[in-house]
Amino acid sequence: MTGASTRGTTEGAAASTAVGAAGATAPRALRFGYGTNGFADHRLEDALDVIAALGYDGVALTLDHDHLDPYAPGAARRVAAVADRLRDLQLGVVVETGARYLLDPWHKHAPTLLHDDGHLRLDFLRRGAAVAADLGAEALSLWAGVRPASVPDHLAWERLVDGCAHLLDAATVPLGFEPEPGMLVATIADWRRLRDALGRPEGFGLTLDIGHCRCLEPDPVPGCVESVAEHLVNVQIDDMRRGVHEHLELGTGEIDFPPVLATLAACGYTGLVAVELPRHSHAAPEVAARSIAFLRAAERSAGEGSR
Repeated sequence: MTGASTRGTTEGAAASTAVGAAGATAPRALRFGYGTNGFADHRLEDALDVIAALGYDGVALTLDHDHLDPYAPGAARRVAAVADRLRDLQLGVVVETGARYLLDPWHKHAPTLLHDDGHLRLDFLRRGAAVAADLGAEALSLWAGVRPASVPDHLAWERLVDGCAHLLDAATVPLGFEPEPGMLVATIADWRRLRDALGRPEGFGLTLDIGHCRCLEPDPVPGCVESVAEHLVNVQIDDMRRGVHEHLELGTGEIDFPPVLATLAACGYTGLVAVELPRHSHAAPEVAARSIAFLRAAERSAGEGSR
């Protein structure tokens, strides 16, 4: 694990511009969280305890078989118990809906809103929105999915817009729609097109994965953050390399994090910045400990740079 780097003069310049625009007031400290999909081998209560003990401010809670399954018997009681536990631990929460095989034991992430049986995904998302409301969550996060080969582009897009519109009618928490490499909505530009198609509604925000910005967005990562700051309701953070969609531990890829954190702070973002490492559950406590240490060091470096 390397320390918080200061490579990337273009990214540093973008962050300096954002900090300067914020005026003399020092940006507030960011709120760091950790995704429970990186604690898949832990009981949810144990995962929450570890995350809180490490000093995180919140969790990105993925609804899944063992972590608050909305289809399980007694789900309402379970949600109430988890809400109490989150309050006791003083953890903020966003609800994530990216479970791999919750709806179909044969096909990862299926069905999506794009499939012929997309009503199953919509039902799941509605349940997720209800769980998020009961937890007092800051947002419900979702994505488009990969277009099935049998579904034409125009029909996939129509299904996505229609499904999101129905979810907006049902949800009482902000929606954070995440552009995901390889999916129908892969980029920030795609997200803007979707938002326009929905009529730019209130409550339809953006989940931004910092790693995805490095992976495929044309702009430097701080520039991506600044361009969508007013729409952010959820931020996922991980390292990544250009053109490779692989979530890496912080400091092991190509992202220069202090300018990114400086931009988030200068833009006034107050939501969670949650570590997204879904393939690191085998060493979850150690990875989570390294991640919070890295983020705090990067945040200090960002603050020193702004001064």
